[in-house]
Amino acid sequence: MVVYPNCKINIGLRILNKRADGYHNIESVFYPVPVCDILEITRQKGNLENNITFKSTGIAIPGEANENICVKAYQLINQDYALPAIDVHLHKQIPIGAGLGGGSADAAFFIKALNEFEELNLSFGEMHHYAKQIGSDCSFFINNKPALALQKGEELEPINVSLKGFHLVIVYPNIHISTAMAYGGVVPNAAGESIEDLIQLPIHTWKATIYNAFEAGIVKQFPVIGEIKNELYALGAQYASMTGSGSAVYGIFENKPELSNKFSNFTVFETLLN
Repeated sequence: MVVYPNCKINIGLRILNKRADGYHNIESVFYPVPVCDILEITRQKGNLENNITFKSTGIAIPGEANENICVKAYQLINQDYALPAIDVHLHKQIPIGAGLGGGSADAAFFIKALNEFEELNLSFGEMHHYAKQIGSDCSFFINNKPALALQKGEELEPINVSLKGFHLVIVYPNIHISTAMAYGGVVPNAAGESIEDLIQLPIHTWKATIYNAFEAGIVKQFPVIGEIKNELYALGAQYASMTGSGSAVYGIFENKPELSNKFSNFTVFETLLN
């Protein structure tokens, strides 16, 4: 069985306050983007015991194979269900440490694929339950529809926003930024208007009103991120922003832009939004 885990962008990201458990409450809009990894699940021949083997190709994934997020998802579900032995092959194309949620997407799509492949008959609620235990934004990819993300990012509410027909350019400057690094430059601030309200206004207004709270601190450390954002606006983007904790920057365009060799030193994705 082959599935295609897609990434997401954050439209705005507010860091509201720090929680008693050490995490932060946030507000952001998650929007799915058709830039994908490739994930294959097959049964192991002749091995009936609970077991998973994992291999990856494409972009190198840090850490040991048995620590991969898909393996963790298998082990989590295997506590409740007697799963057969399977082989998993992930071809990694979504950059790591870019703020695109690629790892969380892999885990969520693995849960959905395993549910179908093994006929577990898990409900969406049950799949969300497993996904929330793996990562804060992992459960978003279960429904995989635009959502308002609250609390740690795991509490999701449907939101009426459509960018269908807009062109998206994602520029990854090949800089890996950890979540811990991103939070190190942020002072929580709950003041200001909600992204939930601001995103209902025309997209050309977002530049002045919707921001990513991580961006200013990250740009101080890596000015190239700000330069990419400015270049996307110069190319005609209706809205541009760093996504998540970075370092990828995206621009939303009404018409397909002519990039020429503007970002030849970086990894670039172009796609039409659904």
